[in-house]
Amino acid sequence: MNAKPPTVGSQSSLREQNRSRIIDAIKQFGGLTQIELAGATGLSAATVSNIVKELTAHGVVNTSYSIRSGRRAQQVTLARTPGVIAALQFGIRSMRVALADTSGTIVTQNSQPLGADHRADAGLDRAALLIADMLETVDADPQELIGLSIALPAPVNLETGQISSPGILRGWDNVRVADVMAERMNKPVWVANASNMGALGELRAGAALGAQNALYIQAGQGIGAGLIINGQLFWGANGSAGEFGHMTVNPDGAICRCGNRGCLETEAGASVLLDSLRVSHGVLTLKDLLRHAMEGDLGCSRVISDAGRKIGLAAANLGNVFNPERIIVGGELTQAGTTLLDPIREAIARYSLPGVADAVQVVPGKLGADAELTGAIHYALSRAEAANLLNNLAAPATNRMEDQ
Repeated sequence: MNAKPPTVGSQSSLREQNRSRIIDAIKQFGGLTQIELAGATGLSAATVSNIVKELTAHGVVNTSYSIRSGRRAQQVTLARTPGVIAALQFGIRSMRVALADTSGTIVTQNSQPLGADHRADAGLDRAALLIADMLETVDADPQELIGLSIALPAPVNLETGQISSPGILRGWDNVRVADVMAERMNKPVWVANASNMGALGELRAGAALGAQNALYIQAGQGIGAGLIINGQLFWGANGSAGEFGHMTVNPDGAICRCGNRGCLETEAGASVLLDSLRVSHGVLTLKDLLRHAMEGDLGCSRVISDAGRKIGLAAANLGNVFNPERIIVGGELTQAGTTLLDPIREAIARYSLPGVADAVQVVPGKLGADAELTGAIHYALSRAEAANLLNNLAAPATNRMEDQ
């Protein structure tokens, strides 16, 4: 007789939720004492102690002793394979950093705001300092860092590590990003477009898993895409493939930051949606827009639906070219759910060739905000493997000890 799955509110379900809360807290902060874990999760010290023992026995976490405030305390970190990979995702006004082991498992991550039109050197300086701090929190020696990848919201020339279209990311033009960061870290650095990294993340561990031909669309502050052809990420001649947001959809439209007129971003990007609501709703953020739409605000729902139709039209045109089996929609706007996805589906059904429309499935991404970071980790691991940097890694000096 098959055992029934744990029901919501059952002891096993509650224990699994508590395990997840502890693991998520460790990922967020890198490493915490058991007392700090209790404070971060709201669980009792006894519950934390019992779950840490269980996770240690299963090899999920490591424990070691450290001194906190002059007292001996047990530090809890996620267990990891030897070697560490760093992944950076830069946005227009923020950056995210993750450390992962060589299995691709994220052991800690962090995020920081950045000023509008921040310069590359300022962003890279902050990232280098943050990586150093994060290595310390997971008890990793700096020598364990194998290399790092950087995902940028702009087309990137893979050979030079430079943004290949000036003006799209102000403050980063003419900067050899890989070389500049390699000087700071004394480690190999690989740079790529963030939307391509999102496509790679969904291909390796998300909604594109198993697909041979797929389109990943990132819809948020900007609009980008990644193409998966024959089961592989398609880079194009120099790494600039997938600039979906700069497809011309209105030849008489507004001037885009890329210098062209009427790009998809100028019709359906987040800043355009927010500007269209300024008279009726005042100054909104993207989070405000999504919250109001999910609460039933008709105006906010309307601009998201309109954006979905325009994105769907562009996706239909691209789909007619390479006939994907799956279109994965990621990015912040997907939090609007069917308000965004249904108009995309309707536009694809209307404007695609019948054979193309019949073959394609439109689905939301599975990785959410982690798609680009996940892809950047897999990208760095593949580049490190190609450069034979993963051989002969020494085991991390972590002292596993049971609770007293």
